[in-house]
Amino acid sequence: MDNRAQRVVVVVQPAVNLLDLAGPIQVFDAANHRGADYRLSYAGLADTARSAQGLALANLDPLPDVSAADLVLVPGPRVERSGSLVDPDLVGWLRRSADRGARFAAVCSGAAALGEAGLLDGRRCTTHWELLEPMRSRYPRAKVQDGVLFTHDGPVSTSAGVASGIDLALSLVHRDHGSAVTASVARALVMYLRRPGGGAQLSPFLSHRAHVDEAVHAVQDHIAEHLDRPHRLADLADRVHLSPRGLSRAFAAATGITPLEFHQRLRLAMAEDLLTSTDLTVSAVAARTGFRDARQLRRLYRDRLGVAPSSLRV
Repeated sequence: MDNRAQRVVVVVQPAVNLLDLAGPIQVFDAANHRGADYRLSYAGLADTARSAQGLALANLDPLPDVSAADLVLVPGPRVERSGSLVDPDLVGWLRRSADRGARFAAVCSGAAALGEAGLLDGRRCTTHWELLEPMRSRYPRAKVQDGVLFTHDGPVSTSAGVASGIDLALSLVHRDHGSAVTASVARALVMYLRRPGGGAQLSPFLSHRAHVDEAVHAVQDHIAEHLDRPHRLADLADRVHLSPRGLSRAFAAATGITPLEFHQRLRLAMAEDLLTSTDLTVSAVAARTGFRDARQLRRLYRDRLGVAPSSLRV
C-alpha cells in the first residue's frame, strides 16, 4: 500500500452540487484521522463560487501545478441546458495535469470536465443516470458504463450520481491504504463500502458491521488490528467485560457468525490483498496473516473459496 502523503486538489466549479463536493471530502478527512495523510486543497478559476444550492464558497486557490503524486477531484456541477459545458481554461488545465501524471476522480456530472479534456477516451467511465446517453453521444470514444456506482480505469475514476461520490472516495482510500483503514472510515460514516454491479463481494472488513453493539464492534476492531495473532474467546470477552458465553451470544446476535469465523474471514481477505498486491511468497503471506504455515493457508483457502492461493497470481 502507498502510505505517502497525497495532495487532493478539489476543483470547485460554479454551480457545484454540495453533496458531490462534501461527500468525498468527508471520506478523505475521516481517513486522515485513521492514519492517512491526504492534503486537501480547494481551487477554481475564480476565488469564489456559488453552489447549485445557493451556498457561497470563498477563498479558493488558483488552479495549481500538479504532479504524479496528486489526485484531482472534480465534483459535479449542475448541468445547464445552454452555454459552455466546461470552461475552456479548466479543460486546458486538466490536460496539462494529465500530461504531468496526475490521477483524476470525477463525481457525477464532473465527468463532463474529464470528457471535454479527452481524458475519458478509450476508458471505462460512468456518470449520473440522466447523463449516460448524452455522455455516449458527446464522447463516443469513452466506454460509458451503466449499472455501476463507480469505475476505475488507469488514473481516471468516475462515479454515478451524487451519493456515489462517497463510495468512490472510499474505494480510493482502499486503494491507497487498504481494507482496515477503509473499514474504519466506513464505520465512522455509518455506511457500507458498496461495490459496482458485477464486482467483488463486500469486503469482510466491512461485512457484519451493520449493528449497534459497541462491545462487539470493539472486539471486531481488535481482531482487525491484530490479524496475525491468535485470539482466545476468553481474552476477547475480558477486553469488553463480558463472559465468554455472553460475548458469543452477543457476537452471534449482532453478526450471525462467531468471533473465530470473523477472524478467519479477515485473515483470508488480508491474504488475498497481499497475494494480489505484493510479491511475497505464500509462506510469507501466511506468516503475516497469522496462519501456522503455508499449508494451513492453502488448505483453508481451497476449502473456503475452491481455488489455491497461487491462482491469484496467474
